[in-house]
Amino acid sequence: MIQQGDTLAFDEMYEKYWAKLYAFAYNRLREKEACEEIIQDIFVSLWANRENLQITSSLSGYLFQAVKYQMLNFMKSTQVRNSYIDSFNHFRDALFDDSTNEQMALNDLKMMLEKSIEELPEKCQEVFRLSRIHHLSIQEIALQLNISHKTVENHLTKALKHLRSSLGDFLVFSLFFELFIS
Repeated sequence: MIQQGDTLAFDEMYEKYWAKLYAFAYNRLREKEACEEIIQDIFVSLWANRENLQITSSLSGYLFQAVKYQMLNFMKSTQVRNSYIDSFNHFRDALFDDSTNEQMALNDLKMMLEKSIEELPEKCQEVFRLSRIHHLSIQEIALQLNISHKTVENHLTKALKHLRSSLGDFLVFSLFFELFIS
């Protein structure tokens, strides 16, 4: 009757076998969504190919055999997917694990920054360190050093301008070095 397109017969078969097929698949896979998808695919395929369907044994045997093959396909594809994910993760980790070089570059940058700060006048250094290292506001620095708000701003402007000009070459050089030497 299903071969002739009888939807009531198909619905009856679906109701009779869905839970049994799902339990069979779930006992082996233990993945709810995958089992539901496998069972659904089998019923969709059965309906889509109903006119050419050749069942030589029982309908029950045919359906359970179909579930078995779909589970094997699912397990193979999961294994391939997991293998690919592992390979990709190893590749990515090897490609991007540049922590030693990054640490060396960071240390170089810190040394260059410190050297550049030391080139500033003493008061300018003090204002810069209070602002950028100790995170004090301009108002707090002015009160602590007993200088005007405007003087603090001038010292910071002078320090930042000096650092940009002195470290700009270093940053360009370090990028060039990373790109062509690594």
